[in-house]
Amino acid sequence: MSNVYESIMSGLTEAVEDSKCLDKKLKRKIVTIVPVKEYKAEQIKNIRKSTGMSQKLFASYIGVSDKTVEAWEAGVNRPSGAASRILNMMEMDSNLTTQFPFVKMEHN
Repeated sequence: MSNVYESIMSGLTEAVEDSKCLDKKLKRKIVTIVPVKEYKAEQIKNIRKSTGMSQKLFASYIGVSDKTVEAWEAGVNRPSGAASRILNMMEMDSNLTTQFPFVKMEHN
């Protein structure tokens, strides 16, 4: 337990000292998160149609109700948060629904 404490304290001390120096030696990463995209009704409909899914299947894939997708496509409501991220991913990669098949479609 003592070794873990000493290791943590040593690392913290090193980080504090490095932050005070002009000549930084420790690696740093800058992380930027792209803001959640806002979608209009027609954009959502186009994304859904590109998947070949009905509103009901599309809703199941995203994890929302079919009434929610219906409201998005009618312009009554807009997706936000995780739903917008998923839409953005679907827009960026047209194969997303086949790579991550949460809804299975069978052809008869």
